[in-house]
Amino acid sequence: MQKITILGATGSIGASTLSVIEHNSEQFEVYALAAASNVESMLTLCAKWQPEFAAMANETAALELEKQLKQINSKTQVLAGVDGLCAISSANEVDMVMAAIVGAPGLLPTMAAVKAGKRILLANKESLVMSGQFFIDAAKMYGAQILPVDSEHNAIFQCLSQTVQNQLGFCDLDEAGVHSILLTGSGGPFRYSDITSLDSVTPEMAIAHPNWSMGPKISVDSATMMNKGLEFIEAKWLFNAKQEQLKVLIHPQSVIHSMVQYNDGSVLAQMGEPDMRTPIALSMSYPDRIPSGVKPLDFTVLSELTFLAPDMARYPCLQLAIDACYTGQSATTAINAANEISVAAFLNRELKFTDIVRVNEKVMNKVCGLSTLGTESLESLLELDRIARIYATEILTERN
Repeated sequence: MQKITILGATGSIGASTLSVIEHNSEQFEVYALAAASNVESMLTLCAKWQPEFAAMANETAALELEKQLKQINSKTQVLAGVDGLCAISSANEVDMVMAAIVGAPGLLPTMAAVKAGKRILLANKESLVMSGQFFIDAAKMYGAQILPVDSEHNAIFQCLSQTVQNQLGFCDLDEAGVHSILLTGSGGPFRYSDITSLDSVTPEMAIAHPNWSMGPKISVDSATMMNKGLEFIEAKWLFNAKQEQLKVLIHPQSVIHSMVQYNDGSVLAQMGEPDMRTPIALSMSYPDRIPSGVKPLDFTVLSELTFLAPDMARYPCLQLAIDACYTGQSATTAINAANEISVAAFLNRELKFTDIVRVNEKVMNKVCGLSTLGTESLESLLELDRIARIYATEILTERN
């Protein structure tokens, strides 16, 4: 019986992970659940799954959860804050950790799991965007196993040889005969919209993703294609890819989740329904496969599969992220921090959709101009992240 901690249990990835566990209850047991502040949802999950521990990032929420769990005579112990999240990620009893906290708050508990040598089911792409080489080096040093959960990176993983799969972060794509990696993306809800109309996009329009069911922040990132830009950065670190080995391709139907082109002319593609339980199940059971609850793809009812090159005038956030990827760690840490602030402002109707990229670019340029900030330690990366958020907030204040 494999014991799992789920960071981000009340989100969509958490729900999908629990669904996979439900289909394989003889193999997996929920050891701990973690969330930010959603007491109601966490109470429901604890009542059903009876984990040893529940952790809330918000300390007030933790106290409320503890009170409500006592009222139902639950034996689940409640922990609070970052320390609580790190404790359930690194506990000796835990075999694997689903790292699905959205954004920068996921870095410290994910790193705690890395330092404890766990199997990391990495759905928090920001950990690699923020800390890159530091994260990869730490995984190797502490013997942690990184398995990508993002549908695109999981697809790429499936299309690579086992030798490469077992050397994530340090693999040699040239030696493996890989010509290029094709990251596919749907293009979001505005792929065919008149570019001049994007100024008037509302949060409701941006979060209405045509294919996937995701949270609001990730849905907005999909609409700007910043999500694909962050995935580009993540792919660079996971697969040790050179700039010319990484390409982005728009595939509106989201049936092919990504592809690998080999130097003999072959192309391997991973296909399936747009359901996150498929990559989650593989990452939990690798190298085996288990039932995920996802129905097989029915090729007889598929519409045509189409592909487009991304229009960078439509998706300037994507271009900014690609540029940042090969500018350096300061640039990627900065745009990730700025993007979290600017997307939150857009969702709060404080910023236009088309101004997200402008805030992100200003912050990146300002942070990259600082010569005093290093990227060689977790502390320096977190400080860089903090400063970038201050800059982003200042820019938003000036604009308003």
